[in-house]
Amino acid sequence: DRRITVDLPDRKGREEILSVHARTRPLDESVSLADWAARTPGFSGADLSNLLNEAAILTARRQKSSIDDGAMGDALERITMGLTAAPLQDSAKKRLIAYHEVGHALLTTLVPHADKLDKVTLLPRAGGVGGFARTMPDEDILDSGLISRGYLRARLVVTLGGRAAEIVVFGPSEVTQGASGDLVQVSRICREMVTRYGFSSLGPVALE
Repeated sequence: DRRITVDLPDRKGREEILSVHARTRPLDESVSLADWAARTPGFSGADLSNLLNEAAILTARRQKSSIDDGAMGDALERITMGLTAAPLQDSAKKRLIAYHEVGHALLTTLVPHADKLDKVTLLPRAGGVGGFARTMPDEDILDSGLISRGYLRARLVVTLGGRAAEIVVFGPSEVTQGASGDLVQVSRICREMVTRYGFSSLGPVALE
């Protein structure tokens, strides 16, 4: 009848887990496990094992003798974003996706309290993802569980950056449904800010 809760590993724990799994794999000397531990907040031990497995598979397919940062990066994207799809051809769709993702990336670098920008790409993923602007969450926030109003407002601004870029570049009548996922995320955050956290003009009240 006893239950033991095992929390997700912190950065030091992730580095130690990666080092255990790396013992049986040919890791290139240029690969820093400390850096990859920093780039994988929220990963469980199984996720980290999967990361190295995927990197090893990609290394073998590329007929290389050791796992390098390129293989690690591609493995991380496979796990978090899915398999790659056929590259987009030069078209209006590719241009729109490019500006949409640049909108996210630009605001990530300009807005105070925003997460650090990690990568921007137009390489599509299986499942309909045309591109993405990936960020690295602040691990201090993840570990503490304490989220400030400024951090959430930054999340809102960055998330709406894609739609904003579409409006600026193509005009209000040419925006697309491409920001639908962003709007769902923004609506969820706004609802929590107002109804749970007391971050609105309604004051410090909990409405749900």
